[in-house]
Amino acid sequence: MNVLVVKGNNRPAEEAISTKMFETFVAAAKENTAVNVTTYNVFSEDMPYLGQDLFGAYGKMAAGEELTDIENRLLAAKQKAMDAVTAADVIVFAFPLWNLTIPAKLQTFIDYIFAAGFAFKYDETGTMVALMPEKKVILLNARGGYYSTPEMSAMDMGVNYMRNVFAGVFGMEIIGEVIIEGHAAAPDQAATIIEEGLAKVTELAKSL
Repeated sequence: MNVLVVKGNNRPAEEAISTKMFETFVAAAKENTAVNVTTYNVFSEDMPYLGQDLFGAYGKMAAGEELTDIENRLLAAKQKAMDAVTAADVIVFAFPLWNLTIPAKLQTFIDYIFAAGFAFKYDETGTMVALMPEKKVILLNARGGYYSTPEMSAMDMGVNYMRNVFAGVFGMEIIGEVIIEGHAAAPDQAATIIEEGLAKVTELAKSL
């Protein structure tokens, strides 16, 4: 089994719970010799943001024109992300909720693979068809406040977005989620909240 673990936070584990979740999952998963674990750090990769440079590169390629440095970098980064996803049986995302959504660098990774003909297609009726139903996804998320309550759930554009993209559009099966929340809102309970959450991360990793 090939497991790709995507690190969506560049803060150290001493300060960021989702980084600790990433490290915990990778360490536990590597104990299983039947699992091949690779990691992808969106903050250390060269990942220019998606925009006109990429679309311009497509036009230049079709016309046989020379590409600029940024265009070459974008094409290479996009292909690397797509290759990493293609090779994986299970994709794990460890990420925080920042300003009610996911970090921009993680968004860029998703932008790279959110492509017609790769992750989805349109059939003859114009209906979107998912192209990755054989792949599995695990979501590991940390957020200091409480967003799982009915009153706050609509404010979470992190986990909800990831579910909609990977399960809804790409057709992947979400086989596990661990959400650690409330440790900032309830500092007196933070140690217990984090400890219990990390135990669930370890259990999930060992279940592969």
